[in-house]
Amino acid sequence: MSRPTESPLVLLVEDDRAGRLLYADWLIDAGFRVEQAHNGLQALERALDLLPDAILTDLNIPGIDGYELTRRLKADPRTSAIPILAITGYAPFAQDPGRADRAGCEAVLPKPCEPDDVTSTLKTLIDDARERRSA
Repeated sequence: MSRPTESPLVLLVEDDRAGRLLYADWLIDAGFRVEQAHNGLQALERALDLLPDAILTDLNIPGIDGYELTRRLKADPRTSAIPILAITGYAPFAQDPGRADRAGCEAVLPKPCEPDDVTSTLKTLIDDARERRSA
């Protein structure tokens, strides 16, 4: 994980290319470094390789969905402390909004979401995770 003086690294997981580029632009404009993945299996591999400061994932992604991605990351000691922000317009989420919490997501934002909501939530999650590590 990055040192506090470095820009935080966010792994962005979104299968829709246009959406992924939009979120990447928002994050870069807000001062984050961004790495991208377009499906759950690629995201799992990249998370283990990069150990990002946070993960921003859609819940409805191919390969393994965002719920399964989160469960696997939280079960692995190398990635269990990485905060995960889910973004979703996924209809099943509305039927069971607690499912993301049970999977291990620290926060969830509904699509469409505003850039300030995404970046401020990520900053809070990263700051909280850093405080827990230094305590």
